[in-house]
Amino acid sequence: MNAPISKSEFIPADLPEPGFEEIKHIPGMEPARFKMLRTLKFLANPLGRSRELVEQYGHIFRRQDFGGWGVSMIGPEANEMVLFNKDKIFSSELGWNPVLELLFPRGLMLMDFEEHRIHRKTLSVAFKTEPMRHYFAQLDDGITRGLKKWPRQQSFKFYPAIKALTLDLAATSFLGVPWGGEADKINKAFCDMVAASVGVVRKPLPFTAMKRGVDGRAFMSQYFAREIPKRRGTVANDIFTQVCNARDENDQLLTEQDIIDHMNFLMMAAHDTTTSSITSIVWCLAKYPEWQDKLREEIAGIRARHGALSYETLGEMEVTDMVFKEALRLIPPVPSMPRRAVKSFVFQNHVVPAGAHVGINQMISHRLPEYWPNPEHFDPTRFTPENSRGRHKYAWVPFGGGAHMCLGQHFAYMQVKMFFFALLEGHRIVADKPLGDVESDFRMFPIPKPKDGLPVRIEAI
Repeated sequence: MNAPISKSEFIPADLPEPGFEEIKHIPGMEPARFKMLRTLKFLANPLGRSRELVEQYGHIFRRQDFGGWGVSMIGPEANEMVLFNKDKIFSSELGWNPVLELLFPRGLMLMDFEEHRIHRKTLSVAFKTEPMRHYFAQLDDGITRGLKKWPRQQSFKFYPAIKALTLDLAATSFLGVPWGGEADKINKAFCDMVAASVGVVRKPLPFTAMKRGVDGRAFMSQYFAREIPKRRGTVANDIFTQVCNARDENDQLLTEQDIIDHMNFLMMAAHDTTTSSITSIVWCLAKYPEWQDKLREEIAGIRARHGALSYETLGEMEVTDMVFKEALRLIPPVPSMPRRAVKSFVFQNHVVPAGAHVGINQMISHRLPEYWPNPEHFDPTRFTPENSRGRHKYAWVPFGGGAHMCLGQHFAYMQVKMFFFALLEGHRIVADKPLGDVESDFRMFPIPKPKDGLPVRIEAI
């Protein structure tokens, strides 16, 4: 584990950086005089702008942003080629590095091939069945305690409320400690780190988002560094302690720096993507309240059959599962995924050169009408076994795919199901004002969140 893997094993030492001339044979954008303005225009409405580009150029096109030139690929075939990566063409590390290197370096998503396999296998011990049972108990207590503090019958902004709750839940399940007075500092650190990932200024200059993000990482790294020696050799049911004591195929512990890097990344992934996902589901349920009734009926059935929800009965929440999937189809928590080609390849008869920055776009792939009729409509029945049969395996990819499939996917499913079981059993969600569509109501980058915080009321039934 501790021996570095030479990048020359899979990445050429002289990997080029293709510019406009090398990809001009691919349809797409012309060079912009002010590429920063082009980037800002995209960030103002990523979904709308992506839709325009696909309509204009098709399922592969060249694009330009503040980072330079790249190629976007759209659709299930593109998703499969890039994510399954059977020919080892695409580097996740080199794709994410321009966005995350200063903030989440050496996290699992920023590793490739054999190095990634070894680290992923080592970390997977924290997501086995027995640890998951323990997380269930911790989440159950935390969700119950957290929801009791929420206002009833009066308007509040859902997004900051759920963000605070998921932070508390992550602290318990991931770290095994109550944060107490440090909660605000931790929340701010992670907010700053995520915001910096799409900051226009890519250096940590004073007063910039990147500087705040780098400071946030330093704060979290110092915390983990203090705690690691205390966790070594101990037995506990939180993810942090298990990672501190996880051993690789050669019976070696992770280094302290490995643990710091992995925990920073895992905490961010668990906190921000789950916050976004639950918020998206609430937005959908508030807009389509008939689905709240269907979930409530499912919850009542589990209560009648078993008396309570348990880890073993989570699988019976089939309607909740479909609602979750449909919400993430409309609003994927990671709207696009960058990679970098380490060798040339062909997609839809276009040669993409080695070194090219390549991205897939879940926001648009999840809206292709040939796979998702009436794509802007919220319809969880798309995910019944009958309706799912024959659909391309990579038509729905909110958790990625292939070797880089989200390690915490099952943890996310568990947390979401537990949250809505607790929330909806005796209450309904009511939007405080008419809801629009995804494009008007959400900021999609870097991780989707409602523009107005999503004011709602939780009303007793």
